[in-house]
Amino acid sequence: MTRTVRAALALTTLLAGTVMLAQPPARAAAWETLIDGSSFADRNALMAEWNFRYPWGSDHNGSARMYASATDTNHVYLSPSGQLNIKATRITWDEGTSSADPHLPIRYHSGAIHAKDQVLVNDQFPNYEVRGEFQAPSSRGTWPAFWLTGANSWPPESDILEYKGDARNWFNTYDGAWDNTIVGVSNPGAWHEYRVWIAKVNATDVDIHYYLDGQWKGQHRGSNFVGKPMWLIINLQMEGSSGSPGPTAETLYRARNVYLGRTRN
Repeated sequence: MTRTVRAALALTTLLAGTVMLAQPPARAAAWETLIDGSSFADRNALMAEWNFRYPWGSDHNGSARMYASATDTNHVYLSPSGQLNIKATRITWDEGTSSADPHLPIRYHSGAIHAKDQVLVNDQFPNYEVRGEFQAPSSRGTWPAFWLTGANSWPPESDILEYKGDARNWFNTYDGAWDNTIVGVSNPGAWHEYRVWIAKVNATDVDIHYYLDGQWKGQHRGSNFVGKPMWLIINLQMEGSSGSPGPTAETLYRARNVYLGRTRN
């Protein structure tokens, strides 16, 4: 081998090494906060992060119709600062039936909000954390929820908080079949934290970890959740799956420190 060839090979090796060293290291996933826990500070903060009622309107699967707007604060209001209150009241007049299956008679006015940011698990956003602190009613006929449901299809669904007329919280996942972890809660009307960690595990599925007051309670596999946007909803429905008759006095459901975050690749 001539000196010229050896020199050329040495230069090529040096340049190749330089190019390899110049490549940036693989970037670690960054954490993004979408709702930082202060969205209930005042009405403007609420409306910046949340929309009123269900994403599809006023009715769902119980006997309460949702009423709230930028100016209507009777059923969705903030007091004190940082605390969301949803109030259900019994009505004494005929307002027809719910437009949603199973089309129950409307017996209550109540409230719901849903986040403007959606939860969408994919390669870019493989992990999500959703959590909040709640004082939840649990008497017969009260049906509070903090949940995720498909924006364009159903399933998917993940219920982070759901009480159906007694002191048991239902952690539910629906992907075409139901998976339930049912946990008895001492005094649901006191403040408790409800949380999920959602992680993409393959091209189509996620694992959902459910927590109550910082304690892990269960893991569900959500098949075909990947690539399907979901709404985050807080609502107080009545009767339906929580039994009837519901209460005649007003019912309050309270929330604070609601948080939504994700990793970005």
